Amino acid sequence: MKRIALLLSCLAIISCKKDPKKETVVVKEFKKGTYRAALTVQDNKELPFLFELDEHNKITVLNAEERIEVTDIEVRNDSVFIKMPVFDAVIQASLDEMSNLKGVYMKGPKNLKVPFVAMHDIYFRYPKFTTTHNPIAGKWEVTFSPGTENEYKAVGVFKDGKDNMISGTFLTETGDYRFLEGALDDGLFKLSCFDGSHAFLFDAVVKEDSIVSGNFYSGNHYKEPWVAIKNDKFELTNPEELTYLKKGYDKVEFSFPDLEGNMISLEDDRFKGKATIIQIMGSWCPNCLDESKYLTKFYQANKDKDIQIIALAFENAKTHEKAVANLKRFKNRLGIGYDILVAQVGSSSKLKAGEKLPMLNHILSYPTTIYIDKKGKVRKIHTGFNGPATGEKYTEFTTEFESFVAELAGE
Repeated sequence: MKRIALLLSCLAIISCKKDPKKETVVVKEFKKGTYRAALTVQDNKELPFLFELDEHNKITVLNAEERIEVTDIEVRNDSVFIKMPVFDAVIQASLDEMSNLKGVYMKGPKNLKVPFVAMHDIYFRYPKFTTTHNPIAGKWEVTFSPGTENEYKAVGVFKDGKDNMISGTFLTETGDYRFLEGALDDGLFKLSCFDGSHAFLFDAVVKEDSIVSGNFYSGNHYKEPWVAIKNDKFELTNPEELTYLKKGYDKVEFSFPDLEGNMISLEDDRFKGKATIIQIMGSWCPNCLDESKYLTKFYQANKDKDIQIIALAFENAKTHEKAVANLKRFKNRLGIGYDILVAQVGSSSKLKAGEKLPMLNHILSYPTTIYIDKKGKVRKIHTGFNGPATGEKYTEFTTEFESFVAELAGE
């Protein structure tokens, strides 16, 4: 009887073992459709945005009128890896049975991490509200960090939409905050955007023609107070008066390597007798992305004329090899036809950037654009860039840019 009992026990143990050949891995589906994503920033605030996944496994990030296409997507078992285009950033998340996502958004050489979630089949950034509010459309005089030594001004330009939805952007002396979208419900103001590099959230309380108790969040590492009053006449400092040549200079000189390692300077034959635009930029910079898209189209349409464009890149990548890789990705993605030179690696510090171009009083912003005539003399320096999110300001800039460059080329 003992032998029989022992035999039965062994059979029971064997029958409980799983056959590895019969085991299957359940692969969870990253379903097509619309997702409401959210990043968790300081004060446990939610920074929402929308994206769509189509039948071609392409993601489109939605920010008001802006559409950002993402094609570098990998699904491994129950994990999703989304590499943002142009910028050095990635979303890593796990999938559940409902195709919802939970993970982190990481960016830059420091791999800054922000908690990330996304819910499948949700179609709103903020819910539709039925409460009434005073119209917010118009121009606002904005003060960031009010009452501190870091105080600075901006212009808020907002539009009212249906069901208390609002959109707009902020213009500063160094650039704009791109396409923001949100809601105004019973005096509570919220605008957000996610562009792959920057994650912005603005919230505040609106009281008639004043915005009070506002906070600006950038990712989960930066928070800044802000207030505003409605003021249709408010203007920022002229962007052509902020950066200029120091006394005794009338030219810009430099020698930096291109993406293939060839040293390039303005003394090269191809720049002689040409109107030249110098773009001071970085592949990590959303405003530089907007300007690069515009300059790429302009250069393509005018490269048979006496016009040259060259970009000086100030990269925060840790190594020269990584900086070159980021810039090649940036250039190829946008189809840039003009050269990009590696001016600085390891830091995007404007102070250090200024040391590379000591004839300038300072570099205040990425991008900064320098206009040079056919004789090699600097004729104008423009700080910042008003991108397409700024509407009329963008149109004004492009009209003035094309007129002035045509004048330089025609001299």
